[in-house]
Amino acid sequence: MTLRTIKETNVKDKRVLVRGDFNVPLDGNGNIADDFRLRQSVPTIEYLIRNNAKVILMSHLGDPGGRVVESLRLTPVQARLENLLNLKIKKADDCLGRKVEKMVGGLKAGEVLLLENLRFHREEKENNPEFAKSLAGLADIYVNDAFGSCHRSHSSIVGVPEFLPSFAGFLLEKEIEALSKVLNNPEKPLVVIIGGAKVSTKAKVIKYFLEKADHLLIGGKVANAILTVKGICVGRPWPEEEAVKDIEKINLTATNFHLPIDALISPTKEGDLYIREDAPGRVRTDELILDIGPETIKMFSKIISLAKTIFWAGPLGFFEQPRFENGTKLIAEAITRNRQAFKITGGGDTVAALDKFNLKERFDHISTGGGAMLDFLSGKKLPGIEILKITANSKK
Repeated sequence: MTLRTIKETNVKDKRVLVRGDFNVPLDGNGNIADDFRLRQSVPTIEYLIRNNAKVILMSHLGDPGGRVVESLRLTPVQARLENLLNLKIKKADDCLGRKVEKMVGGLKAGEVLLLENLRFHREEKENNPEFAKSLAGLADIYVNDAFGSCHRSHSSIVGVPEFLPSFAGFLLEKEIEALSKVLNNPEKPLVVIIGGAKVSTKAKVIKYFLEKADHLLIGGKVANAILTVKGICVGRPWPEEEAVKDIEKINLTATNFHLPIDALISPTKEGDLYIREDAPGRVRTDELILDIGPETIKMFSKIISLAKTIFWAGPLGFFEQPRFENGTKLIAEAITRNRQAFKITGGGDTVAALDKFNLKERFDHISTGGGAMLDFLSGKKLPGIEILKITANSKK
């Protein structure tokens, strides 16, 4: 993939506008619950500082709907980045306007300014050309290091590159390289594990990998949705229509396609009344499937042990509840035991599970993207990457 990276341009004394992905989870007190995405952005920012750029950072946080929401200001991000970079970061109260322009004009080489939440302006999500042009007017160079937002056609992702020389940051470059190993020429056998929710998105990924993977292992709400549409589970919540269309095209008899053969079943998510093991087709209308069962864990683990490439997206059960964490935990452990395989994962819930089980460090790559990662691996063209390719080719 032809992208220009920041090493291919001189950033000294240049105003460099960096689109980061600082959309981090916050706890009930407004503190950062997981700074993984911020840590992954550090190499690009440090490189720019070392090379005497005037660094301007921008990102969204949450979805404030085009208005100022005090709890979604980037102040916690500023504090955590200061800690990670061990330097003082200036912060603007907006991302546009005269005050922001004055702060940018006062930046010295090696200094960093963080703009306020882009989504306080509805024009960000609308990809408004004037909004993008105003953002671009703050800088000499644009750098996209926000892989997790590259599937969005927003102003800061696809609009700004229309007006500035544009480059990929180190995180974006690393994400593309790692995910391309799964998408293009994975070492075989390739085992793909799909769980979690977001059924419509995951159904498209399953459809794509049915032709690419040696084995597809399915769990979580995605498996429940497939079992429901195929008439194996009766009375389950019916998935959204978009997902149904994709699920109907899935061939359950494909030799590389594996659904749970047993499950942990309970009438409540807490499992406080009773928990029983049974085949998914024997779940009653007043019960929930909350985890894969022991026989499924054995079957999946055996397949995983033979893999050379493993891609995992989505927990295999309601892991947040200790009574239903075993499927996700034991499959994660099976993946990490396979030392011969290139292991890649991503998505908020999956990363949260790995944090809970202290297994994050044992994967070769953890993507900062959820939807972007799944779109990329479905063979879709991501707008944020495509615009960088266009601008790179136009400069040749």
